[in-house]
Amino acid sequence: MMAALTAWKDKKDRKPLILLGARQVGKTWILKEFGRRCFDNVAYINCDNNPQVEDLFSTDYNMDRIIMTISAITQQSIVPGKTLIILDEIQETRKGLASLKYFCENAPDYHVAVAGSLLGIQLHQGESYPAGKVDTLTLYPMDFSEFLRAKGEDRMVDVLQSQEWDVISGLRSRFTQLLREYYFVGGMPEAVLQFVKTKDPNIVRKIQAEILEAYRRDVSKHAPVEEVVRINQVWNSIPSQLVKENKKFIYGVIKKGARAKEYEVAIQWLIDAGLVYRIPRVNAPRVPLKNYEDVASFKLFMLDCGLLGALSNTPPVSLLLPGSMEEGKGSFTENFVCTQMETLPQTTIAYFSRNDSQLEIDFVIQLSDMIIPIEVKAKENLKSKSLTTFVQSHPELHGLRFSMSDYREQDLLTNVPLYAAASFLRSLMKKRQEEIDRLLGNLI
Repeated sequence: MMAALTAWKDKKDRKPLILLGARQVGKTWILKEFGRRCFDNVAYINCDNNPQVEDLFSTDYNMDRIIMTISAITQQSIVPGKTLIILDEIQETRKGLASLKYFCENAPDYHVAVAGSLLGIQLHQGESYPAGKVDTLTLYPMDFSEFLRAKGEDRMVDVLQSQEWDVISGLRSRFTQLLREYYFVGGMPEAVLQFVKTKDPNIVRKIQAEILEAYRRDVSKHAPVEEVVRINQVWNSIPSQLVKENKKFIYGVIKKGARAKEYEVAIQWLIDAGLVYRIPRVNAPRVPLKNYEDVASFKLFMLDCGLLGALSNTPPVSLLLPGSMEEGKGSFTENFVCTQMETLPQTTIAYFSRNDSQLEIDFVIQLSDMIIPIEVKAKENLKSKSLTTFVQSHPELHGLRFSMSDYREQDLLTNVPLYAAASFLRSLMKKRQEEIDRLLGNLI
C-alpha cells in the first residue's frame, strides 16, 4: 500500500485520494505513516463528533478559507507539495465528500487524503460523490506476506517471491506452521500486533471478538432500521454457508423459507462496508469474465480468515495445531485464497459450476488477459477430477491447484503450495504485463 500511496503522491494528474476499507484495517495508521515518511508535515483531522469541523464545508467551498481553517485546527502550516492533509471519517461532516470536487478543481496543488469506516456505503449510495474528481485506493487486511513481515520473517517472504521451488520445499514445515498461524490470527493489524508481541492466542481472540462487536455496533448505528436484523442474519450465516461442500450462498441457510428479494439490500450493505466479498458464478471462462456473470448465483466470503474463526467460535488450538481440525478446514482454506486474491490489482474473481452441479471450479480468475481456473485443496490431495475435466474441455486454459503439496507441473495444471498462492499469482501477473508491454511497444 505504501508504494501505491507514493505513486499517488507523484502523479501529475493527482486528485484527492479516497482510501476505502473496512473498519480497523489500518487506514488511519497507513495515512499517518505515509505522511510521516513522504511529507514535511501532516495536517490531520478526525471529523467524527468534532464540532470544529461541523460547518467547515457547509457555508461555501472557498478553498483559501477551508485550508486556513484546517491549518488553524491542526496547528500545522499547510504548504502545497510538502503537507499531507488527512480528513478522517469525512462522511461524518456535512458536504465533506462534495468538497473533494473543489479541492480537485480549485486547489490541485495540495495533497488531500480522506478515509472513513463506512465510507464505501456512502459512495455506493451516490451521496455527494465527486465522480471523476477523486482517486481511490482500497486497503485490505494484511495478506500472508505482510503477516510474515510483521513477524520479522522477511527472509521467508523473499524466498516465496524468489519462486525457487526447491528452497521453498525445503522450508515446507516452517511455511505450514506460519500458514496455520495466519489462519488463526488473520490480517487485522491489531490482532497481528498483539500476536507478535504476546504470542497469546487468548488475547488475539479477544481482539477479534471486539472487532466483531464494533461491526455489529456499526450495523445498529448506520444501517437502515428495517435492514438491521437481516444484515446480522446474513453475517452470522457465513460460517455455515462456507462449511457446505457446495459453497454457493443459500438463502435457506439464513432461515427456512428465506428469499433473495428479502436479503438483497442486507448483502449489498455488507459488501459496501467491506466486510464480505461477493464472488459470482460465471457460465463461461472467457475474457472479459464479467460479461459471463450469473447475478443470481454467488458465494460470500469474509474479509479475514481470523475473523471467520472468531465468528464461528473455532477453538484456537484447532487452527494452530496440525491435524486438530478436519471438519471445516476447507472453509478456512477457500476463504484464505479468496482474501489473498482480493488484494491483487485489476483482478476479476468468480467461480464456475454447471447447471447440473456435477462440476464446480472453486475459482475462475481473470489476470490481465489470462483466464485461470483454480481448485483449492486444504490437504495434500492431488486428485483434481473437476479441474482436469474442465481444462480438457477448454484446452486453451491451464489449471492451477493450491494445496499443501509441493510445487509441481502436470500436463493440464500446476500445483502451487497454499502459502505461495499470492506470490505466485503476483509473479504470473508481472510476467504477463511485461509481455503485453513488449508487444504493444513493438506495435507503436
